[in-house]
This record gives sequence, structure tokens and C-alpha cells, in this order.
Amino acid sequence: MAVDDSTPSYARDIRPLFRESDKESMVFAFDLWDYHDVSTHAQDILERLTEGSMPCDGEWPEARIAKFRRWVEAGMPA
Repeated sequence: MAVDDSTPSYARDIRPLFRESDKESMVFAFDLWDYHDVSTHAQDILERLTEGSMPCDGEWPEARIAKFRRWVEAGMPA
């Protein structure tokens, strides 16, 4: 799938959103630094981001949630 610069990609746009502490907090369920894990659980992650229960130490700003949502809606390009 061709991805233009405005379409978020995991490597360029999504992976950097997750801090090491986020990765460590969620390691029991999936690896936030692994494309396959995040794409497999993207709907659950988006739901938790939207409701504010992820990350554990405070809600993401709406712009970050919107970027994650655009990535999911774009088919989750790597």
C-alpha cells in the first residue's frame, strides 16, 4: 500500500508516541514497540486511549489520539 506523507505510519509516527514506560506498563499484554502487536491490538488501544485509561499516568492530548485514529483508519501502514 502506498502511503503519502500525510498518512501516519507506525515507524515514523506511531511508535515514537509510546515511551519506554508505556512499553513496560503494557508488556504483560503486548509490546507497544512492535508493529505486529500494536496493529493486532489497535482497536483496543484506540478505545483505551479515547477513554483515557491509557497510558496509565495520564491521558494523551487529542492530537495524539487523532493521529493514532488516522493510522488505524488508513489501514495501519508499517
